[in-house]
Amino acid sequence: MANEFAERLNEVRAVAKRRRLDLLVLNNEFNVLSLTGVRSDNGVLVSGESLHYYTDFRYTVMARRVAPWLDTRDIWKPSDGVAGLRAAAALAGAKSPRRIGYEGGMPARKFLELKRAFPKAAFVDFEREVQLPRAVKTPSETAKIEAAVALNDEIWSAAKKEFRPGMTEVEMQRIIRGLMARRGDGEAFETIVCAGANAAECHHVPDGTVWRAGEPLLVDMGVKLDGVCSDMTRCLKPKGRYALRAEYEKVYATVLKANMAAIAAAKPGMKGCELDAVARRIIKKAGYGKAFGHSLGHGVGFEIHEAPAAAPRSDIVLKPGMTVTIEPGIYLPGKLGVRIEDLVLITETGCRVLTTSAK
Repeated sequence: MANEFAERLNEVRAVAKRRRLDLLVLNNEFNVLSLTGVRSDNGVLVSGESLHYYTDFRYTVMARRVAPWLDTRDIWKPSDGVAGLRAAAALAGAKSPRRIGYEGGMPARKFLELKRAFPKAAFVDFEREVQLPRAVKTPSETAKIEAAVALNDEIWSAAKKEFRPGMTEVEMQRIIRGLMARRGDGEAFETIVCAGANAAECHHVPDGTVWRAGEPLLVDMGVKLDGVCSDMTRCLKPKGRYALRAEYEKVYATVLKANMAAIAAAKPGMKGCELDAVARRIIKKAGYGKAFGHSLGHGVGFEIHEAPAAAPRSDIVLKPGMTVTIEPGIYLPGKLGVRIEDLVLITETGCRVLTTSAK
């Protein structure tokens, strides 16, 4: 079986070598998945002169089937963690490693175990160096993401037809969740439903608030399908009598303008901070700069939030194959909130919008 992750894996190992790392220890299940195609909640990828994957009895058969090219071994017993790590390092050609790469987000328990195993080693946070190659999707990953986004569009279309004034946010959330469970693999994250002024809380937790006739509605949703995520935010604009209609229309038009401008600007070679600035300038010029408190976007893939970030301080350079959300928003506490979010794929010349739901 061919190793479709070879290019990504070779890149990570080459960077580790340039950083003069004797050993690289990766525990995050999604980082390991992106490098091997194997997913386990108890696996460790150990890279030195050679490469080895350790997992427990529950996953060894699966790992060997999914990645026959990978040397998969039964993991050491938890009580023998230090001895097991030392044995794994020696097998990888690093009996006494001086510099060890690890993920900055590694659980403290596992990091302390690493330090006990190699008390004289220097530890180097290698999280970013693993995340960046992972941000460029393989063709098969891109196809899966496109399918998940298409299904998310379909579910939004179906859910809207079931929404009725008088329903609570939780009831509408349940409609979306039910459709995701039946048609996909469930939610990629907790579906957000905001009725009226609750939309000013950009990550509002749905509650018993009733959606009243004429009020706007904000929904942020993403279905998971075949191991990957999707993400989209849409607003149902107010109808009939609504006291804040004029202000809402102004805010909505501003957010939509920022969304479309960022999509038009997104291209390879652009830094995440530069893309964020395109939308932020428009919102600031309209007088709502302080009401746009989050970043413009984030990568989407195996996880709902991953590299690249389109944020004010992001120096990540966009590359073809990256997927990133474009989601400017304006939030006026006690009054209203608007966010419009699309998922785009960076191409050789610009970007392609994957989300097709009407704005």
